[in-house]
Amino acid sequence: MISFVRNFDDLSTDKGFQFKFYCDKCGNGSMSRFQPSALGIAGSVLSAAGSLFGWGHSAGHSAYEIQRAIGGKAHDEALQVAVEEGKQKFKQCTRCGKWVCPEVCWNEKANQCEECAPDFHEQLASAQAQAKADAMRNQLYDKARTVDYAGGVNMGADQYVKSESARGPGPVCVQCSAQLGEAKFCPQCGTPAAKPTPKFCPQCGHQPSPGVKFCPECGNKF
Repeated sequence: MISFVRNFDDLSTDKGFQFKFYCDKCGNGSMSRFQPSALGIAGSVLSAAGSLFGWGHSAGHSAYEIQRAIGGKAHDEALQVAVEEGKQKFKQCTRCGKWVCPEVCWNEKANQCEECAPDFHEQLASAQAQAKADAMRNQLYDKARTVDYAGGVNMGADQYVKSESARGPGPVCVQCSAQLGEAKFCPQCGTPAAKPTPKFCPQCGHQPSPGVKFCPECGNKF
């Protein structure tokens, strides 16, 4: 049994063996040194010689088949070497047993991983930054509450009725007197809605928007 970190990548090829191990806490990776495969090198030499002397790929293919047959043992031995190399890089926590990277996840003073023994200064700095962010957010909320955004809004129950009545009855059908609203044709008899006669200022001739009481150009009262 080969015991080490929980996750690793096997990057081995027919040329040799290499592995990448990951920290059990943060996931930072560390790659082992490449270990050439003797059979892989021999296979390449035989393949090159076969091409030179016209043997085809039989020699190289045979070397590959030999490597496949005994590659398990060679692979396990290479993995064991890589694990021993990795154990010099990673630190094992005596409390939880995890293997972690010393740069980020190891508390040197406590001789444990930072998950079991959090770094006081790091935790304090993080808590201070979070407290400042929360305080600023709360102050913004309090400041926003002091601003009167709805002071000019009439929330009385009769306000909607007044505003609707102020609009007047609206246009009606010239044929049957049905309410037209914004329809182009009467919904009751189908008569086309009469187009409103354009209104011009008698003082300056300006055509204002419908519903205005004073000309926006000269101030004349309609």
